[in-house]
Amino acid sequence: MSALAVDPLWPRAGGWPAWSAHEDRETDAATAVIVGVPTWRTSLSPTAAHTTPAAVREALRRYSPTLLGPPPVDLTSVLRILDAGDVADPDGADGEERAEARVHEISGSADLVIALGGDNAATVPVARGAQATGLITIDAHFDLRDGISNGSPVRRLVEGGLDPTRVVQVGIADFANSAAYARRAADLGITVITLDELRSRPEADVVTEALSIAGGGDADSDPGGIHLDVDVCDRSVAPGCPASVPGGLSADALRRLARALARDPRLRSADIVEVDAASDAPDARTVRLAALCVLDLLAGLARRPRGSA
Repeated sequence: MSALAVDPLWPRAGGWPAWSAHEDRETDAATAVIVGVPTWRTSLSPTAAHTTPAAVREALRRYSPTLLGPPPVDLTSVLRILDAGDVADPDGADGEERAEARVHEISGSADLVIALGGDNAATVPVARGAQATGLITIDAHFDLRDGISNGSPVRRLVEGGLDPTRVVQVGIADFANSAAYARRAADLGITVITLDELRSRPEADVVTEALSIAGGGDADSDPGGIHLDVDVCDRSVAPGCPASVPGGLSADALRRLARALARDPRLRSADIVEVDAASDAPDARTVRLAALCVLDLLAGLARRPRGSA
């Protein structure tokens, strides 16, 4: 990154203080903790997704933490934002255990844990660590494949005890899946909102439905976590996602969904995955989109009902 201008009246996002394992809540502000989970070794496509958390942190410095409102609000003035660094080598059984333990530890002192992948395999330890009882995925793919890979996290979570009737998959796309896995999703009772259906419905209705189903129909029940797979987006805005295709979701639609879902005070975790910083466009547009998703999740947290976080 070239040197960025310094202006005391234009603060930059990122560069947040380090999270400590002995973190105590020191203010009344809601706390968000960023953590890198750079999975990549089981990816079905060649990837260097383990380089992405660092790239996203760097890209955050290009943006301000300011919501225009009105009135304008600096996120750092209403949120306590911390960074827990990266989980070392989170692939494989031992790595997953370390990542799960780290997320679980962080979640005890955070209103929202934001995990930076890595490929989609990161979703397993993040959801388990946050003790998710439901899951909302924004993804072009079912992720119900057999075996252990970045194509199997939803199947693995269900087999590990996650109630499939509390899984909502938003953005599932034509020509990106198979009939066999579509039948598997239906047989399990997973709610699927395809990309075409998403485009034909008001986004607010989709968000409301997803939160209700993931929460088991109980307004007081935890709907679990959000999974943001950036390859749901159109390839023009996400060339750094190995599986993104022309005709995918727009960047602003993904960002709106992230912000709207994060407003729900019951949601405690989110992961942003499937960006390979090493194969991004020269302008780093995919990594920048991932960084903006971080800020939109924080914006949603900041807009939660007062006293609920």
